[in-house]
Amino acid sequence: MSGTTTAAAALRRRAAGAGANRWVVLVVLCVSLLLVAVDATVLHVAVPAVTEDLRPGGIELLWIVDVYPLVCASLLILFGTLGDRIGRRRVLLLGYTLFGVASGLAALADSAQVLIVARALLGVGGAMIMPATLSILRQVFPDRRERALAIGVWSAVAAVGAAVGPLLGGFLLEHFWWGSVFLVNIPLMLVSLPVGRLLLPESKGDGKGPWDVVGALMAAVGLFGVVLGVKRLGSGESVGSLATVLPLVAGALLLAGFVRRQRRRTYPLVDLTMFARPAFSTSVGCIVLAMLALVGLELIAAQYLQLVLGLSPLETGLRLLPLTFAAMAAGLAGARMLRRFGPRRMVCAGFCLTAFAVVLLTALGRTDDCALMLSGFVLLGFGLETTLFGAYESMLSEAPQEQAGGAAAIGETSYQLGAGIGIALLGTVMNAAYAPGLSGVPGVPASASSSAGHSLGEAYEVAAQLGGSAGAALRHAARDAFVHGLHVTLLVSAGLLLLGAVMALRLPRVMQCESEPVELPAPRDAAESRVSV
Repeated sequence: MSGTTTAAAALRRRAAGAGANRWVVLVVLCVSLLLVAVDATVLHVAVPAVTEDLRPGGIELLWIVDVYPLVCASLLILFGTLGDRIGRRRVLLLGYTLFGVASGLAALADSAQVLIVARALLGVGGAMIMPATLSILRQVFPDRRERALAIGVWSAVAAVGAAVGPLLGGFLLEHFWWGSVFLVNIPLMLVSLPVGRLLLPESKGDGKGPWDVVGALMAAVGLFGVVLGVKRLGSGESVGSLATVLPLVAGALLLAGFVRRQRRRTYPLVDLTMFARPAFSTSVGCIVLAMLALVGLELIAAQYLQLVLGLSPLETGLRLLPLTFAAMAAGLAGARMLRRFGPRRMVCAGFCLTAFAVVLLTALGRTDDCALMLSGFVLLGFGLETTLFGAYESMLSEAPQEQAGGAAAIGETSYQLGAGIGIALLGTVMNAAYAPGLSGVPGVPASASSSAGHSLGEAYEVAAQLGGSAGAALRHAARDAFVHGLHVTLLVSAGLLLLGAVMALRLPRVMQCESEPVELPAPRDAAESRVSV
């Protein structure tokens, strides 16, 4: 009897990817995530070179930059739930293939239209890869203590990818043409595809009922509309603009219809009862708030470093590196902190530490204070990654194993929505605090002040055109107004972070570390594998 039990246990462990191979699986998943994270930011430094070579119009350039995250965020739920249905490894490998092909197409693009299509295909590939990495990780590490360590490594790699993108792009542009920022994906995908096929375990959900095609499309189009509207707000579009309101309203209506449809179906695409669990819904809210504070601050910090302090893009990237290193450290230490303090105290403390760092950075002024900036960025990176780690781990552990793909997609969608809303909200706060400081500058015409009130970069252009004492006065006033706006934005961010700390009090107090039973895939008949429309 004991021999049978031992053999069955060994078989279950192999099915879950346990043993030494699961850490190899983690390496493969982290490489996948690194590629997607790098590709989200690597193009930013190549925009001037792309503009000079392809001569895109203003709208085309906007789509070149934004279409990747827009498409990726829209399709996360679709491909996350599809992975639960047909196999998460299968979707991941398809994502590898599409990502490699799209990278080659982007590198060789000879027009803005071709580059937009290639970037959209990269977004599709990224949407296949991102939820699959988390859901396979959930399957491979059934023991929560090991899974927490794996998620810590996973989140540290995500932090590295976001920081490496601009640095890698800058290095490649110094030695090669702009297409090289995409070509680096191809050899890595050529390695990842056979290695992933050989080493990654296949896993699926319970397979009950048909896959809801209509629901998946409603979620995809609805998210596309909401994210597009939020991005337009973040780029400075008017709230009353039809091009902003229409996608927001249409997207919100489709998502409301999607929620209603899922509640009425016997076998929903996404089990919305997960949100009835306080730990799951609270974790999702914490991810949104954390990203809302981070992304807007990163953009404003980059402008401060370059336009106020006069640093080059490379120097700016290097100044932001301590934030990344601190985030990596928090990710690697996250599993131990989670076991010792529990999700509630860990996430709450992460929010509070981040809020303290943000308030500390309000001491920044027009002169370069390297020590203050270093301290603030280190605390910011460590606190924010602590928050995100605890929230992701709690969310993933709270979701049923058969819904791992859908849960991972919800987490990644929350991440993307939080980032988009953060850019829109904090950008609006920044502009509202910045623009009034440019009214009534001595010697500057009202029309010039109005134009300068759009952004600090535009203020510098107007000041250069004016020249003389009026131009110098406008430049000085714009710099002061930007620093004032930065301080106001930081205080608003601190308030949002403290709100997140209060929200985190709903998380479990202790970390439950029982290993989950791992079921072997049961045979499915043909009727259960059908697709519903």
